[in-house]
Amino acid sequence: MTNEEILSAYGPREAMEYDVVIVGGGPAGLSTAIRLKQLAAERGTDVSVVVLEKGSEPGAHILSGAIMDPRALTELIPDWKERGAPLNQPVTDDAYIFLSETSALRVPNAFLPPFAHNHGNYIVRLGDVTKWLAEQAESLGVEIFPGFPAAEVLYTDGSENGGVPAVRGVATGNMGLGKDGEPTENFQLGMELLGKYTIFAEGARGHLGKQLIARYKLDDNRDPQSFGIGVKELWEIDPKKHQPGFVMHTAGWPMDSKTYGGAFLYHLEDNKVALGFVTGLGYTNPYLSPFEEFQRWKTHPNVRWYFENDKGEITAKRLSYGARAINASGINSLPKTIFPGGALVGCDAGYLNVSRIKGSHSAIKTGMLAAEAAYEAIQAGRQHDELTAYPKAFEASWLYTELNKDRNFKNWFKYGLATATLMNGFEQFVLRGHIPWTLHREKPDHAYLKPAAECKPIVYPKPDGKLTFDRLSSVFISNTNHEENQPAHLTLKDASVPVNVNLATYAGPEARYCPAGVYEFVPDEAHAGQQRLQINAQNCVHCKTCDIKDPTQNIVWVTPEGGGGPNYSGM
Repeated sequence: MTNEEILSAYGPREAMEYDVVIVGGGPAGLSTAIRLKQLAAERGTDVSVVVLEKGSEPGAHILSGAIMDPRALTELIPDWKERGAPLNQPVTDDAYIFLSETSALRVPNAFLPPFAHNHGNYIVRLGDVTKWLAEQAESLGVEIFPGFPAAEVLYTDGSENGGVPAVRGVATGNMGLGKDGEPTENFQLGMELLGKYTIFAEGARGHLGKQLIARYKLDDNRDPQSFGIGVKELWEIDPKKHQPGFVMHTAGWPMDSKTYGGAFLYHLEDNKVALGFVTGLGYTNPYLSPFEEFQRWKTHPNVRWYFENDKGEITAKRLSYGARAINASGINSLPKTIFPGGALVGCDAGYLNVSRIKGSHSAIKTGMLAAEAAYEAIQAGRQHDELTAYPKAFEASWLYTELNKDRNFKNWFKYGLATATLMNGFEQFVLRGHIPWTLHREKPDHAYLKPAAECKPIVYPKPDGKLTFDRLSSVFISNTNHEENQPAHLTLKDASVPVNVNLATYAGPEARYCPAGVYEFVPDEAHAGQQRLQINAQNCVHCKTCDIKDPTQNIVWVTPEGGGGPNYSGM
């Protein structure tokens, strides 16, 4: 049954009205909610706020490195230390290292550009920070509904906005549908959450944010968005090799000089290290596997050392695994962030600072700015119009200054690692961020993939199960789970395209770019000698890579039932 048929048979949906509806319970959405309630308390008014979170609890789907700049958090909650915010490990040292296959060259700290210094920042588990923010929001009276994904944007008829339909809220997904899309005995109709304003804070490549950008043409005259896929693991290592607060970033091997990518290894407290690899999704070779590049990176002598004993035996223990797409464009690709009835905040818009490899401070700050604009509009008796004060406040903020001076960082890499390193250093050391030019990006990530016939296959070593692993065993420790009897949330516009185009022309890249083993080509029993695409949707960690990198843009990620997906612990 289509959604329209379901509504006709089971509707109407129950509706709840709020002043502000927030989609996404990450740092951006929760900061929006907290700031709204703070303003209401300061002014002696009331504002009703609800946050919808598709994960089983706030933080369940949050994945980041992460090094956190506390500037925005301090503005939002000045006494965060006294309140017990889980920012426990200050950065004590930075190392930026260029790798070849067998050697390493560390850049002296005196030669690091300003964006590479992390003094005053903290190594955090962003999921834990998110849980803490949710507690602060609830203590202020914010309603948080975990396990309720916003599946559909709801619009007005346009009569109050000059004929242009405005966002009036969202609807949560229906529950209890079978694989065939038909209601089962456990069926529950979705609910409508209606607001004077709706703020979208879904993270990178947000499902509804993507629709809003297209509908309102928010990306007109902007560079195409660029993304990376970050694959991360959490390990416990020998105390003798643990250096609390030590931050290591690497560039170079195993990436070739023309492919954007880099890795990190962060020393948390309690002998834990977080490590990961980010591959720019504008890569050209369809044989490349971001997951396998990460596994290969761990075998470098300078990385492997942290996980082995004096005899060269791997003695460290892998605890968790996850993957998530990140924005990597910068301010040149930032869409218009407002539309009738709402706004985009955090990574749903693309505010991550790729040069600093940080986005949580941007998420918090933009959530605050959107909240201030929405609060003033509500107090003025407005609804469903554009919150023009939000982008104006951003352009006057320290965040705009920070993002603008590093606006060319990612785009220099289209000329290769050496040129990018030289030019980014020149812009920051010589020009000190006062840059008279802007580099532009010509096309979206999926359009960079070359036909397989033009590329060299990449042979990756087999995992050893001690330092390197396969994808299925990795997904297992991400605690990923989906109710199997539900419609697949990874949909195809045309079921013939994966074999007739992707496999035939690009050697089936979806079988390699997915870090969770969701896509695989298997023999087609109905057609001897042919293959078909099998989608193992239950493995999906909600990273959004397929939605971004599919060369034909035939794969569309939609929301599964609430509470499904990964349940990251301590990540």
